[in-house]
Amino acid sequence: MDHGSDLGLGQDRRGAVRQGGASPVHPGRRSSLFAPRPDSSGRRRVNRPLPALPARRRPSLVSLAAGVAAKGSFMLLLAWALCFNFSEVRGGSMMPGIQDRDRILVDHVSYIFTSVHRGDVVVMRYPMDPSVDYVKRVIGLPGDHVQVFDGHVWVNDELLEEPYVEAAANDPYAFVDTVVQSNCYFVLGDNRIRSSDSREFGQVPHEYLRGKVRMRLWPPLRAGMIQ
Repeated sequence: MDHGSDLGLGQDRRGAVRQGGASPVHPGRRSSLFAPRPDSSGRRRVNRPLPALPARRRPSLVSLAAGVAAKGSFMLLLAWALCFNFSEVRGGSMMPGIQDRDRILVDHVSYIFTSVHRGDVVVMRYPMDPSVDYVKRVIGLPGDHVQVFDGHVWVNDELLEEPYVEAAANDPYAFVDTVVQSNCYFVLGDNRIRSSDSREFGQVPHEYLRGKVRMRLWPPLRAGMIQ
């Protein structure tokens, strides 16, 4: 019986040590495993609180305004790139208003929200080869009756005033008599004797219009709005 009691006591002691309870040698005391270790001088080290982190400074109004301005400038630049682009003109079909090597600003958004107007100067895809862009002026809108003869243009039986065409640039031998189809436009170059336009390749579908020419940016001495 005594031998069995010793076995039971030994199991209780081993179980208490494994569970992290009081030491069998010194009941009620914590194990020295987690006690502070002495330093080199023999004294026990005391746990000191960590130093407080410096307080974060709030951004000033100037820095906030600079950040907002930078973001706004980026958004404006992105919108500008998506809505406008610069193009270089090759050829003299739109002289004297637009000449060879002029740099023009093309608006690609206006015709999404507004209608095409007679007299607009547009960048369009060439119907015979849509990979090539042309610059022309819109003369006839859908439903218009357009006539070209004797060096002049009539729209709906009225003579069209064209201050942008020089007298020497008219083609007295051209002849056209047509009604503009739905969703199409009749276009001409301002330099009629040197222009490939609707007299040659016919009417231009609306989806071929790439944008409206807003202004000439180069050369500087001739920079300005396109009329």
